[in-house]
Amino acid sequence: MSSTVKVGTILMRESMEQLFELESEPCPGNWSVVKNLDGVSLDRKIRAAGWHFLFMAAEVKVMFFGALKPRKIQDALRQILAKVKPQHFNSLEVTGIAARHFLGVPYAVVTAHSRHVQQSCCLDSVEVRCASQQNWESARA
Repeated sequence: MSSTVKVGTILMRESMEQLFELESEPCPGNWSVVKNLDGVSLDRKIRAAGWHFLFMAAEVKVMFFGALKPRKIQDALRQILAKVKPQHFNSLEVTGIAARHFLGVPYAVVTAHSRHVQQSCCLDSVEVRCASQQNWESARA
């Protein structure tokens, strides 16, 4: 996983980033970090191809103790991806990385929102998202 994860970083399922010919770096678990595009630029590119890039309002947070280091941010992202896995969304946007202190103890919070790329403008059900994810992965294999 890229050590330069920052606010605005987009992670996508490998199958989706290949569909839109995006420059990316591989991540564990069939995810890729999209390079050189933020959420707005990526949304424009996806819409130009006739697809939709939906933003989920529900925020996912992970907190960890200690200084804000790339390795800890990567571990937090793995935890976030594990939390959103049952929803079968194919993208994730990092929306916050904040270092804080409480009674002199440093900690950090990493925040993200699920995103989903699909052809319809109305969000597909979990079952449909799961089926399409399985179809993409079997076609890729």
